[in-house]
Amino acid sequence: MKTCLGIELGSTRIKAVAIDGSFKPVSSGDYTWVSRYENGVWTYPLEEVWTGLKAALSQVENRDGIAAAGVSAMMHGYLAFDKDWNLLTPFRTWQNTITGQAAVELTELFGFNIPQRWSIAHLYQAVLNGEEHISQIAHITTLAGYIHCMLTGVNAVGVGEASGMFPIDSAALDYDAGMMAKFNALPKVADLPWKLRDLLPKVLAAGEDAGALTEAGSALLDGLLPAGIPFAPAEGDAGTGMTATNAVAPRTGNVSAGTSIFSMVVLERPLEKVYEEIDLVTTPTGAPVAMVHCNNCTNDTNAWVGVLGEAAKLFGTEPDAGELYTKLYEKSLEGDPDCGGVLVCNYLAGEGVTHMDAGRPLVARTPESRFTLANFFRAQLYSTMSTLKIGMDILAAEQVAIDSLTGHGGLFKTPMVGQSYMAAACNAPVTCMETAGEGGPYGMALLASFLLNRTGGETLEHFLSKKVFAGTTGSTVQPDPVCVAGFNIYIQRYKALLEVEKAAVEKL
Repeated sequence: MKTCLGIELGSTRIKAVAIDGSFKPVSSGDYTWVSRYENGVWTYPLEEVWTGLKAALSQVENRDGIAAAGVSAMMHGYLAFDKDWNLLTPFRTWQNTITGQAAVELTELFGFNIPQRWSIAHLYQAVLNGEEHISQIAHITTLAGYIHCMLTGVNAVGVGEASGMFPIDSAALDYDAGMMAKFNALPKVADLPWKLRDLLPKVLAAGEDAGALTEAGSALLDGLLPAGIPFAPAEGDAGTGMTATNAVAPRTGNVSAGTSIFSMVVLERPLEKVYEEIDLVTTPTGAPVAMVHCNNCTNDTNAWVGVLGEAAKLFGTEPDAGELYTKLYEKSLEGDPDCGGVLVCNYLAGEGVTHMDAGRPLVARTPESRFTLANFFRAQLYSTMSTLKIGMDILAAEQVAIDSLTGHGGLFKTPMVGQSYMAAACNAPVTCMETAGEGGPYGMALLASFLLNRTGGETLEHFLSKKVFAGTTGSTVQPDPVCVAGFNIYIQRYKALLEVEKAAVEKL
């Protein structure tokens, strides 16, 4: 089997990972970027997409030997184009919480939770706002869908990515036709010069042909990849995270933790009720998934690590960034199970699960709290997953079965620490594989390999469990009852802290 390439445009890095025939990463490259808050909108300039892609790809070795590739990116958001693919309004990312009215009205209309960050919520909010560009729209897509189309000429996305744009009918492996008809019949939509289906990209399942890199696409990359490379369907970071952790079968789940944090649990049955805190999306093959998505994870922690690193420099030492993270993560293990009464709210952006439209990071403690470095940093790490726990507790109350929960992303790079806290938060065993830090681009490379090496009607579940992850080593942490009890105490205090957070957003 030949080398396959996975590309992912994450919130803080654009990454490219090449894997060999034994599915091991052999080369990688990356480019750091940050979102911008401009005119009340979180965005990235599309020009930097191409700068970052070329920078990341230029670091990948033996590019001429790549036999298949695929593009992934942060899910959701809103990219609207005219018929000639001219961008009509700046990219609106998943971080935005500016579509509240649309999300509420569509959730009621469909009887299906529509989160604020979904593409359809952004589109309908623009309609409600009477935005000038609405009548000119010919295409709406996601970041991954846009790049895939520019590289291959194929306007399509994977079904998992599509499920963050508009609800999916898992049986038909396409957008839900009944809900689409309801949307088109809305008074403010019916008279527009388009129907929703004409705007959306085609839906493809994992393993389906999604086109190949064109000469024009290769030129966009300055020839760093040769034309003719077949591309897998573009997927979102949720789908690639499930793939990277072998969590695409029922009763499996994963937690992706970096700038944002989200859990994906593949369902055996529908949930009993509609929950605003729970998104219903799909695997890359269209199976239904319960998703708890939280906007805020490690950004506030990263800021504090930077401040503590500055303090170290006052004494003439400049610790390596990786070592500093490791030392602080490990120090947190010495903290009290409930963080000694120290509380952190890590909201830099709004948070849909807890109904916040903006964020103000907070550290709070009472006079009797044990304010130590260990407790402070443990509270920092608890805060990265506290909002997720609120959503996961809903799934637990619904008696959703989870046989295995796999962690991946930056929060799990330091062995055992984030893993132990996540096991306590979810009261479930958490496994981290050797590739835990690779995340999305690795999962996208596996989907490209599935496209290239699939035999007959082989399922993605079979390909991953019997070929990719057979014999894979990893570590599993069982929930520690003492830590579980401590986290439960912390989460009750955290919920009270959210009232303080609301006041901070209002007053500051």
